[in-house]
Amino acid sequence: MIRAALPGAALALGLAGCAASPPLASGLPSGLPRSLELRETPFFAQEDYQCGPAALATVLQASGVAVEPSALAPQVYLPKRHGSLQAELIAATRRRGRLPYLLPGTGDALLAELAAGRPVLVLQNLRFQALPAWHYAVLIGYDTGRNVAVLRSGRRERLEMRWQSFARTWHFGGRWAMTTLAPGVIPLNAEPARYLESAAGLEAAGQRSGAAIAYEAAIARWPDEPFAWLGRGNVAYAEGKLAAAADAYARAVTLRPDDASARNNLAQVLADSGCLSEARRKIDRARALAAGPALAATVAATRLQLEKNDQPAGATCTLADRRWPD
Repeated sequence: MIRAALPGAALALGLAGCAASPPLASGLPSGLPRSLELRETPFFAQEDYQCGPAALATVLQASGVAVEPSALAPQVYLPKRHGSLQAELIAATRRRGRLPYLLPGTGDALLAELAAGRPVLVLQNLRFQALPAWHYAVLIGYDTGRNVAVLRSGRRERLEMRWQSFARTWHFGGRWAMTTLAPGVIPLNAEPARYLESAAGLEAAGQRSGAAIAYEAAIARWPDEPFAWLGRGNVAYAEGKLAAAADAYARAVTLRPDDASARNNLAQVLADSGCLSEARRKIDRARALAAGPALAATVAATRLQLEKNDQPAGATCTLADRRWPD
């Protein structure tokens, strides 16, 4: 099965920029309150170099996962680096059954998550780009009247930073921000590619039931998004539900006829269902469409497998009652 690579979302410019960032009030999106603070957000005072586990435990608990920093530290803390990398934080989030949704690099995106009741884990560089001092904190609020961001940070349960200072440190940190979502929860302004990439990561981490919920939510939100149907098909196939997988892949092919990934997967399911002649037609079409060496190699391997597949005498196609897209 192919989990097709999703197109990456470009890092956008927005409210939070460099040292010349304007005051918060001048760029507040319409419809948002002038001040907001998620006061019920948990707080864990970090130990030395342990801002990663503490910040991650904060957002995970806020999303309904009961976990302490001490339980996360072995998974995310790298002693030789005296800190945590984003990849470890993302992987640990998936292990706890949550989608690590990476936000666009804009202040608007941060504020929208706060307005939805979700604190945001951010990476800051508290010094300079040439001499970094990396730090994870959790943004829990803001106040336009006093022009401040409010954070859970280090040993401070409530740290206020002048908005421009926060914007600068976040900008120097690469504008990296993450929220943790229960499967099925989709941010109001979510981008399909970002969300589906998170769902695919959850699936790859073995959290199949959570991934299935996420894909179903994506289909409800974006019914014409082929990658959502591809994800549904992957989960169904892994669970041995061949008819459901075939229907999902067929829908993905209908929505995106030039996608070799969905055609490859549909061919595999058809072959597993005893529909060899139809499977061979699908894989030949996939081979003609495959772009890039990795995808072409996968399609070629599927085709070789079909060529070696000798159907037993008397075998029937269990999906013969369906019509498949050309």
